Amino acid sequence: MISEKIIIKSPIVLATRNKGKISELKKILENFEIDIRGLNDFPPIPAVEEDGKTFEENALKKASYTSRILGMPAIADDSGLSVEALGGLPGVFSARYAGVHATDLANNLKLLDAMKDVQDRRASFKCVIAIAVPKGFSLTYEGRCQGLITHELTGENGFGYDPVFHYPPKKRTFAQMSVAEKNRVSHRGKAMLRLKSEFGSVLKWLKANLNEYKVRGE
Repeated sequence: MISEKIIIKSPIVLATRNKGKISELKKILENFEIDIRGLNDFPPIPAVEEDGKTFEENALKKASYTSRILGMPAIADDSGLSVEALGGLPGVFSARYAGVHATDLANNLKLLDAMKDVQDRRASFKCVIAIAVPKGFSLTYEGRCQGLITHELTGENGFGYDPVFHYPPKKRTFAQMSVAEKNRVSHRGKAMLRLKSEFGSVLKWLKANLNEYKVRGE
């Protein structure tokens, strides 16, 4: 049977300089004939200010900005931790909860202090992935993970709030899991899997919004 395959001439830019994230996306989308690059593959561009009030706003802003500046499709993500008892904080301020240049440890300690006498420990991680073209609409994919805030740092793996985020189905914190195990249940892992499951449609959407694609049968 002849299947339709969409070939993209332009690279897709992942709006990050994090080599780990770039490798991860390449691995997830390895069955598609696309050229994924990061910001380090291009001349430096000004950093975009992540001043959105939601994860969606920040992801869309980063993806749209990068796409317009470089003139090619771009993917960006934004994620963070929201705690019920704190009215959703740290939320979009997750990376700078304890200050603009705060370390992961400082953010975790501030959160544990804020939750010191709180009984409701419910929290959720959320990740939003946005895909943008230089002109027109953007697409978003979302992943969530529900859990509980611990009473102390637990585990040595991962990063960010992993040592204080307990995932009940596994009876462990994210920091007690291997990378592969965490990716199967995490907010980012779920968002990535949704992107992968619909990437054929994403390519068709790109084809409809750009004039740099061709279709061939195999």
